[in-house]
Amino acid sequence: MRAEGADDLEPNKLGPAGSGTVNLSIAIPDAKRVSLGRLEFSEIPGSIPCSVSNLPDPSRVQPLVSPSIFSRLRKVPPMPNPLAITQVDAFTDRPFAGNPAAVCVLPRPVDPSWMQSVANEMNLAETAFLVAEPDGGYGLRWFTPLVEVDLCGHATLASAHVLWESGLLPRSSVARFSTRSGLLTATLGEGGWISLDFPSLGTTTDGVPPVDAVALALGLASASGVVEARMSRFDLLVEVESAQLVRASRPDFGLLALIEVRGVIVTARADAEAMGADFVSRFFAPRTGVAEDPVTGSAHCVLGPYWGEKLGQTTLVGAQLSDRGGVVRVGLVGDRVHLGGQAVTVLRGELVGRAGAL
Repeated sequence: MRAEGADDLEPNKLGPAGSGTVNLSIAIPDAKRVSLGRLEFSEIPGSIPCSVSNLPDPSRVQPLVSPSIFSRLRKVPPMPNPLAITQVDAFTDRPFAGNPAAVCVLPRPVDPSWMQSVANEMNLAETAFLVAEPDGGYGLRWFTPLVEVDLCGHATLASAHVLWESGLLPRSSVARFSTRSGLLTATLGEGGWISLDFPSLGTTTDGVPPVDAVALALGLASASGVVEARMSRFDLLVEVESAQLVRASRPDFGLLALIEVRGVIVTARADAEAMGADFVSRFFAPRTGVAEDPVTGSAHCVLGPYWGEKLGQTTLVGAQLSDRGGVVRVGLVGDRVHLGGQAVTVLRGELVGRAGAL
């Protein structure tokens, strides 16, 4: 590293605008970061210094740094320690039901390996990490205990709930999330119902594994109970003859993990026990570290269009028959799926010491 003119830059003794200039040049061949007094520069490949913390009035700093450099400086907030984390039960109106997700709002982007470690520690189906963006939206990433995933419904629902409940976002505002699956939004409605705007995911028969093997992996008595099997972008969907077969499924998770998909959805038309639902389902994802997901919002991006076509409906209700159980309202709007659910905060905690120090 080579810094020229650094000794002449005294952030606490800056003169008035126009009183002189300091020629500051910085070469950072391999370094990640270099601090000059209270000026902190971070390397971005192909760029010049891009961040600064604890600066005095920018109008007094600009004469000391060329405008092209100054325009690429921004405030870098410190990482709080302890760091707050919230656990929310999603797609339910009562605690200890639905699908639990942890939500952590970060003041700046962090190393994904740290996020993965936190998700592993939380040991929930998903842990969501949020970072505020200049346009008022939030960057959103989801991690299971083992991997980062491309789409997650319940942790998005939980994230929106936390933003509104904490006051970080007005309840009248739409929550906007930049994700691996593009822009997703959430809107708070009457009775605490949250509506998610997600992509519609179609299905195909291409790449479907042998039905006998699928039936065996799901713990079904025979393949005769399988109506059809179809592949979606992320998951394998298996329709069976009855809701009772969905309830009775006892998967062999070792065999399910051999199927090269994110997860396996088993589904059927609802029966009288699934009060008010149009279809029922369960979701198994051992390849991502989740044996059975309690309520899977993203699976309804597949289930909604699938059952909508079969039943001739554009509004449906899905009941997920896990031990915790949950309900997802589904609305089909062109190439989008609107997923409706409620959420309940059950725990607020802190990542302390080295766990929250980044």
